[in-house]
Amino acid sequence: MNCYIVDAFSDKVFSGNPAAVCILDKWLPDMLMENIAGENNLSETAFAVKEGETYHLRWFTLAGEIDLCGHATLACAYVVLNYIEKDWDSVIFTTLSGNLTVTRKGEVYEMDFPSYHLKQIEATKEIANAIGIMPKAVYIGRDLLCVLEDEQEVRNVTPDLEKVKALDGLLLHVTAKGESTDCVSRTFAPKCNFPEDPVCGSGHCHIVPYWTKRLKKEKIIAYQASKRGGTLYCGIAEDRVKLGGKAALYAISELFVEK
Repeated sequence: MNCYIVDAFSDKVFSGNPAAVCILDKWLPDMLMENIAGENNLSETAFAVKEGETYHLRWFTLAGEIDLCGHATLACAYVVLNYIEKDWDSVIFTTLSGNLTVTRKGEVYEMDFPSYHLKQIEATKEIANAIGIMPKAVYIGRDLLCVLEDEQEVRNVTPDLEKVKALDGLLLHVTAKGESTDCVSRTFAPKCNFPEDPVCGSGHCHIVPYWTKRLKKEKIIAYQASKRGGTLYCGIAEDRVKLGGKAALYAISELFVEK
């Protein structure tokens, strides 16, 4: 069984967000997929099985299966469209979050994702103590979204990850208006056993709805200001988010596991 390592949301290796991708003939036992994800020791490992003209896609973090992941979806589309279905321009994935379509547009892979509804909540002392600064505003969807004053605050934030675990939401995103892009953000995922997600696609299903409304723009360029960094070309269409990004292949390996 081949395992592809792809750096998503980047046009070169050693940046963006690395994901492992395994294209299967049939499903493996869940525990084996969890063990493979743990052995890969990346934030996400994607597993996909072809079903007719679509692919059934599942994502596993170091803590188990998750319902939505952007960078591993982009990585899986990159593998399918470049190594498996070379004559396809797009691929439809059936997932726990419904059907997700990824379309190749030159070097950019554009994903059609659901948009999370954001509810504004109080900026509490517990939130401020966890992230190390009092946010301007706080919203909750699947994840917690904290809006900071400016880009430098986002870049400098050092959260207490144990305290972050006690906050609502699966992931924690901090964001602000960007200096050279429309917005910047960082994502922290201690509940998934991963301190900081280098570039979070599903997080931008919260970030993009906020900033497109705030900036009154249908299309924005977002930058995830982690150590690795990554750029997303984003848009909004009713209850859907468009997330575009480039990808670079780092490795193809063969896994010696009993199926």
